[in-house]
Formats: sequence, structure tokens, C-alpha cells
Amino acid sequence: MFNALFDWLLGAGREAAVFFISMVPLVELRGAVPLGTAAGMPWMQTLLISIAGNLVPIPFVLLFAEKLLDWLCTLRAFAGFARAYREKLEGKKEQVTKYARIGLLLFVAVPLPGTGAWSGAAIASLLKMPVGKAFLSIAGGVGAAGVIMTLLSQGTVLFAGMF
Repeated sequence: MFNALFDWLLGAGREAAVFFISMVPLVELRGAVPLGTAAGMPWMQTLLISIAGNLVPIPFVLLFAEKLLDWLCTLRAFAGFARAYREKLEGKKEQVTKYARIGLLLFVAVPLPGTGAWSGAAIASLLKMPVGKAFLSIAGGVGAAGVIMTLLSQGTVLFAGMF
């Protein structure tokens, strides 16, 4: 299924594929940067397109995440997932609230599963952080994660080229 999606997106163009992949929750920029690198795109172009795509949905997530999670909890098909996701976010709230905006930036910047812009925005929404301040922290974290992923992707390409 994912292969078909990637093939379809790559058919729309490498740039479009990187942009749209970076918007997908859980995959985000962390998947888009290696995709752009593998597709042979210049690293700066890949980085900028990935950051832009990753940030597009964030204002909407900041504004509506809490309401969406509440609604999903009422639907039988999604209730289990929504409750588990909310519990996971609640468990990470302490990491973010301890250092407020810098904590949110660091949370988003770490390129590990479950720590991206979508999760950061959902946590900020649950904490009722001001949207503008939360967005700036998330944008900084996305930029930092983009640099980390670019360095890792480029290093992998260089390493593979040695053999």
C-alpha cells in the first residue's frame, strides 16, 4: 500500500512527493528528507520543501486537536486509538511543560517516533498554549529536526558511496 502511494506521489514529481509526505502524521519530515535524498534531490531543496510541508497542517492541529481527539473518542471505530494516543500525549506533557516553549521546540526537534510536529502541536493544544508561541516553537523544532535528518541522510549517502 505504501509503495503504491510513494510511486503515485513520485509520479507527481519529486518535489510534490517530498512536500506531501512531510505533511503525513508520524512520517512527517523524518520520512520526507530521506525520500528526497533517495530521489536525488539537492539537500537544500529537500530540506526547505520538507520544512514547508511539515508546517502546513500545524496551525490547524493547534486549533482543533483537542476537539478532534474528543470527537474521535466518541466513535466506536476510533475510540481505542484516540484514547491510547491521548494517554501517550498526556504522558509526554510533563516533558514539554517543564520548559514550556523551549521544551516544545526540543520535543519536536528530536527525530524519534512520536515526537514530531503533529504530536507537539497536539500536546500544545492539550496544554492550551498560545497558538502563535506554540507555532514558533514547533517551527524551530521542525527546522532542527530537518537539519538532523538532512545530515543523517547525506551521511548515509556518502557512506554508501564509499562501497
